[in-house]
Amino acid sequence: MIHEVDEGLRRLLAGSGLEASGVDVVFDAPTRDWAARRSAPTVCVFLYDIREDALRRGTGAGEVYDEDGHLVARRSPPRWFQLTYLVTAWASRPQDEHRLLSQVLGTLVAHDVLPSGLLTGSLAELGLTVGLDTAGTGMDAPAAADVWSALGGELKASLGVQVRAPLAGVTKAVAPPVTEGLVVRSAAAREGAEASPGRRLRYTEASDPGPDGFTGPRERPPAPARRRRKGDRQP
Repeated sequence: MIHEVDEGLRRLLAGSGLEASGVDVVFDAPTRDWAARRSAPTVCVFLYDIREDALRRGTGAGEVYDEDGHLVARRSPPRWFQLTYLVTAWASRPQDEHRLLSQVLGTLVAHDVLPSGLLTGSLAELGLTVGLDTAGTGMDAPAAADVWSALGGELKASLGVQVRAPLAGVTKAVAPPVTEGLVVRSAAAREGAEASPGRRLRYTEASDPGPDGFTGPRERPPAPARRRRKGDRQP
């Protein structure tokens, strides 16, 4: 799921005109060594924090059916996670970096969710909303200064972006549907007697069980005449 969120963000930023302008969109850690090797204008989208949203954890299981309407699997509900990114712009001059960062900010704040057309893989299959919060004040994640300190770099202008995305539940296959029915046999009534032959309970489109049973209705003898009771009226 994480790489699918990365791809959704990349497509969103690339569609804003960054790719056409020759700006690279990468997901590397912006360390000192990385910054020294950079040679082109770049927007860096660095994932640094992943936390589960426990309040959205569901219970129970959903059912998965095939094209014929048969139950083939059960799937546990998805679990939601908050992915926090540090977005920075890199260029030869601070003015160019601020221009890039302004373009990124305008693109991201225009969307409260990642557009469904940009989602791939399991995110597209689930069909659930992937939330997007840019530069929010209530993001529960490490401060940007702490991130820069851990990376060993110098503090610079950045955007905090948080994505709320579902992780698909576990799917477990179920046994195939019964098509042949059950065979019922009875034990001998007394010692030394033979047990009655088994018969197969009737199911639609069940195959002929042969001498051990049947699939069609049984022939039943006519019901005995009702014994007249005292007080019954004559017809």
